[in-house]
This record gives sequence, C-alpha cells and structure tokens, in this order.
Amino acid sequence: MKTANFIAGGRTLKGELRQDGLLYDAAGEAHKPADVQFLLPLKPGKVIALALNYGDHVKELGFSAPPEPVMFLKPNTSLLPHGGTVIYPRGAKYMHYECELGIVIGRDARRVKAKDAEDYVGGYTISNDLVVRDYVSNYYRPPMRAKGWDTFGPMGPYYVTADEIADPYNLGIRSYVNGELRQEGNTSDMIRRAPELIEFMSRFMTLEAGDVILTGTPEGVSHVHPGDVMRMEIDGLGALENPVALEDESAEPLMADEGERK
Repeated sequence: MKTANFIAGGRTLKGELRQDGLLYDAAGEAHKPADVQFLLPLKPGKVIALALNYGDHVKELGFSAPPEPVMFLKPNTSLLPHGGTVIYPRGAKYMHYECELGIVIGRDARRVKAKDAEDYVGGYTISNDLVVRDYVSNYYRPPMRAKGWDTFGPMGPYYVTADEIADPYNLGIRSYVNGELRQEGNTSDMIRRAPELIEFMSRFMTLEAGDVILTGTPEGVSHVHPGDVMRMEIDGLGALENPVALEDESAEPLMADEGERK
C-alpha cells in the first residue's frame, strides 16, 4: 500500500494511491496527486541517517569504508514534504542533494538480532539528505551543521508498506536537477542493509514505530543552486520533487569553511 498525507479543499486528509494513479481518502473520494498539497507521509519520532554506506560514494569523496556504521541524527525540523521549498543558505559555497532509501520502523525494536530484523521493517520512503559541504570535515563530524538546516530533509511523497517491495536491495535510484539526470545507482550497492543496521542500533537505543533510518546515497552528488528543481526517484516508491530558493536577505551569510578559518 502507498499512502500519503495531504491537503485538498482546505481539509487535511490521508489517502491511498491506487492503480489508476489517484489518491483515495477515507470517504472514497478521489484526488489527483497534482492537485493536492502534500504533507509528510509520516511523523517520525527520530530520523537516524547513515554516512558512507555506498562503496562508490565512499570512493567519490576520497574516504575509506568505515569499520562500523557512521550515524547521525537528522533533526525533525529539517523535514520537508514533497513540493516544499528547500532553502539555500546565504554564503554557502557547495550544497548538494543525496537521494536515499528511507527504512520506516514498523514496531518498537530493542536488542533485535539481524536474522529477525526484517520483521521490524514497516515500509519505505524516499529522502533527500541535503548537505552544505562547507561544513563537512573531521572537525564538524557528526555533520549536524552541514545537514541539520531547516528544510534539509525532504521526505515522501508516499509511505510504501514493506509488502509492496519485493526486494528493497535491488531498487534503482535516480536524481535529476532541472530534468538532467545527475545521479544513478542501485540499493544493491549498499554496504550495510536493514538487518545489520537494526541490530547495531537497537543494541543501544530503542527504535520506535515510525522512526526512519536513512541508508546513504550512491555516487553522483553535485552542486544545486537557488532556482533549481530537484527530483529524487526510487523504483516502486515514486518521485520526490522540491525546488530550491535562496535564504531571506535578513540572514547573515555563512562564514568561510573550516579550511579558510585555519
């Protein structure tokens, strides 16, 4: 099942996307996705993100594969629905998208073993884990200042239940900027998958129903600018699209990156 939260006719609704491409609300009324205002497909208690979880992306950045999962928390204030505007910080030198498979936890998990972990997966969604690269360095890891900005976590448009996806580790990933294909990969290249991640994380914290794990991005990141439109696609999950706009004039420009501070 593919579900979405949205506003139509001044009402906040939840609907199921059916084979005819329409969203059906609880009353059975049909809505064209192009005519509604999408909201977040779910409200996570927490969003846990993975860095360096695709081998090709690790090489792209010139790093080595980490010996264990590299994690950080994505603030809930960064979350943004399909169609929402991403704000480009004034003074940022390099901001880029990261198309990622989001794993939605279906029920509370604590000390779960990898062999049982798939039973705790409720479904999937698309995420765009945006980052200001100016603030990614050893000094600024975990990269909260780079990835924690308001609007830096677009998610959606749908929550797709696990039964809809036959193999979550063989899904094509594509990122477009202004219609140009910039990033293409496959979840088969993921270094650590849901079972290992859930076992690792649930050993020291409870994963609650509705929490989302962002599983990293393949190679192919590139700079986006104010005025651009980003479109993130993952097979079977739909497409997440968001425009980019420059931060308000009242905001102070970002300081120089860490290298220049030195």
